[in-house]
Amino acid sequence: MTSHSYAARDSATMLRRNLRHMVRYPSMTAMLVVLPVFFLLLFVYVFGPTLGAGLPGIRGGYASYLAPAIIVMTIVGASTATAVSVASDMTGGIVARFRVMAISRSCVLTGHVAGAMIQVLLAMAAVTGVAVGTGFRPTAAPAAWLAAAGIAALFALALTWLSVLLGLAARTVETASNFPMPLLILPFLSSGFVPTASLPAGVRWFAEYQPFTPVINSLRGLLLGGPVEAAAWQAIAWSVCISAGCYLGSRALYRRGPRR
Repeated sequence: MTSHSYAARDSATMLRRNLRHMVRYPSMTAMLVVLPVFFLLLFVYVFGPTLGAGLPGIRGGYASYLAPAIIVMTIVGASTATAVSVASDMTGGIVARFRVMAISRSCVLTGHVAGAMIQVLLAMAAVTGVAVGTGFRPTAAPAAWLAAAGIAALFALALTWLSVLLGLAARTVETASNFPMPLLILPFLSSGFVPTASLPAGVRWFAEYQPFTPVINSLRGLLLGGPVEAAAWQAIAWSVCISAGCYLGSRALYRRGPRR
C-alpha cells in the first residue's frame, strides 16, 4: 500500500470513530436541527407577517425568503459541536496516544471534518424538509438543486475547518464551546432575514461584504429563481479562502501537540 492508501484507511477509521460518537450522543445531532427549526418557526409565524409585507412577489411568501438563511444557520450550528469535539480530543489525552501509533498524522483532523460534514448535511436536509412544511416553495430544476447543494456543502466545509481551528486553539472544552458563538450573529447581519437595502448605512455595508450574504443570496437565487452568478462566485471564493486558511492553520496547531 502507498502512503496515500494508508492515510485514506486511517482517515476512514477515524471517521467511523466520529460516527459512533454521533450515534452514542444523538442529542448533539438533534440540536443541530432543533435550533434552526426554532428560528424558522419564530420568524415565519411571529415576525413573518410584518417582515414579509415588504417582500411582495415571492412564491411561498416570507417562508421562502427566509429558508436559505435558516439552512445556512444549520451549518453554523454544527460549528460548536465540531469545535467541542476537537478540543475534547486535544485536551483529553487521546491525541497523545494517537501520536505514538503508526497512523497518518492527518487522519485525526480528516476524521473530524468528514464526520462533521455528514452530520451537517443530514441536518440541512431535515431543516429543508421542515421549511417546505412551513411554506418554502422552491422552483429550482434538478441542476439548480445540485448547484445549491454544492455551494452549501462548500460553505459547510469552510466553517467546519474554521471550527476545527477554533477547537485546536481552545485550551479547554468550555472555551471551545464559546469560540464559534460570534458566527451565530453573522446570519442576522446579512441578507438572510431582510434585504440589505433596508439596513442602516453602516450595517448595510458590513452585511453586503461579509461571507454569509453571498452564500444566502446564491441559495435563494438558485432555489427560487433570480440573479445568482455574481453571488455564487463570491460565495465560492469566500468558502475556498476560509477552507484553505483554516486548513493550514489547523495543521500548524495540530503539529504543536495536545493542550496541557
